[in-house]
Amino acid sequence: MPDKKTVIIDYGMGNLFSVKRACEHVGLDVVIASDKSAILNAGSVILPGVGAFGNAMENLQKLDLAAPLADVIASGKPFMGICLGFQLLMSESEEFGSAPGLNIIRGSVKKFPVKNSEGAKIPQMGWNSVLKYPGGEWKGTMFEGICETDYMYFVHSFYVQPEDSGIKCSRTVYAGIDYCSSISVGNVFGCQFHPEKSAWTGLKVYANFKKRVGGA
Repeated sequence: MPDKKTVIIDYGMGNLFSVKRACEHVGLDVVIASDKSAILNAGSVILPGVGAFGNAMENLQKLDLAAPLADVIASGKPFMGICLGFQLLMSESEEFGSAPGLNIIRGSVKKFPVKNSEGAKIPQMGWNSVLKYPGGEWKGTMFEGICETDYMYFVHSFYVQPEDSGIKCSRTVYAGIDYCSSISVGNVFGCQFHPEKSAWTGLKVYANFKKRVGGA
């Protein structure tokens, strides 16, 4: 019988315990795991991540987790990708030339320009706003109860560019680039910011994830 726990995937690239504490704060029953049986039997899954895209993909392949991740998402279980874990869902990244991703979401990962008209420092490191796309609606998403005047915490040099504009959930502006800072499609939510470092607004994201899991 499948476990109802939320599994946070440990593949050597994530701020696991910060994510675990945030999940526990909103009442999620969580466990950190790196074996595919635990992931496949989970009730829901979170893929965090900090570091280089290529190294992360290499670690996932070594642990034989790429296929189980795809299977979990295909099964319809609630899934959240955070920062690098969000980027890994894409088809490829231009980090260090070109590196293939999990290709669960068709799209690419782009690098912020080193030189930009606003003199912004790369990586983006700090608080920034999350905005709706024109005509966008956050009701029923991970942003329910969050306003466009609220801020999230970002640490990244690359940003996601999904092919399907219909899955874009929020946008953020940095270094003169208006980019997709989260997606929501079916059972999958991915965000570039770190909700576990984003005070009450980030905890609201985890609380909304708990609702999706069914533990509201």
